Amino acid sequence: MRILVTGGRGQLGMDCQEVFAGHEVLALDLPNLDITDGRSVDGVLDLWKPEAVVNCAAYTAVDRAESDEATALKVNADGPGLLAERAAARGIRLVQISTDYVFDGERAVPQPYVESDATGPTGAYGRTKLEGEKRVAAAGGRWAILRTSWLYGRNGNNFPKTILKHALRNPEKGLKVVDDQTGTPTWSWRLAEQIRVVLEAGAEGLFHATGEGHCTWWAFAKEFLSLMGVACEVRPCRSEEYPTPTKRPANSILENAALKAAGLNVMRDWREDLAEYVGRYKDGLLREVTGA
Repeated sequence: MRILVTGGRGQLGMDCQEVFAGHEVLALDLPNLDITDGRSVDGVLDLWKPEAVVNCAAYTAVDRAESDEATALKVNADGPGLLAERAAARGIRLVQISTDYVFDGERAVPQPYVESDATGPTGAYGRTKLEGEKRVAAAGGRWAILRTSWLYGRNGNNFPKTILKHALRNPEKGLKVVDDQTGTPTWSWRLAEQIRVVLEAGAEGLFHATGEGHCTWWAFAKEFLSLMGVACEVRPCRSEEYPTPTKRPANSILENAALKAAGLNVMRDWREDLAEYVGRYKDGLLREVTGA
């Protein structure tokens, strides 16, 4: 299969290039492809003629989106909508990546959100990603939307790397991490594997695609540092101690109901994936955060 991956230099885009081995993959990012520019999109689609497009390009600065929603809307909604229209016109399949932020997060833990639940984003990032979903669906054609959460991987910036950096910088001081937000850490490499399965099966529609199980950010941090062998006290705290421009969902648990119903779910327990992640990349992560 000829697959175009947009946002190819990002965390998920880079993992897709590795996981899609066996297919013919072209991964592009700015300035070589701008998903918000019709001429740029048309040029790539007409020249390379992919059978599928996996859109990993996104505006993911959640807090910055509150003061720059216009830019977030352009990247997270205008871009996917344009991609979807151009892909539909050419008979090309599209996979769009979305987020748990499309929900309000007010549901009692541990009850998860499923694909059929009503959305209700409370911030700019969630609003723009939901609008992107709507535009992809409205364009017609063949599409799959995968909502994920708490994404981390080997490439780019993410929560485990931030925790590791702070833990190594001041181990005697310890860390405080919020313990009143619950969700599911999702390894970007595993998500890329799930995307491949969806593509190869020709599956279409709306899917949740996160790790299995759930935890708080505090529990996530403790598990990660333990696996890394880093001795640092991690103390729980409440979100009020670290106010942010965007209200984080208290409950980000998504259930992969549609994938399971279709017999396509390959997502694993978040602890199992985190252990494999550390097993693969421990030395590289330490070198990266210490600059060694």
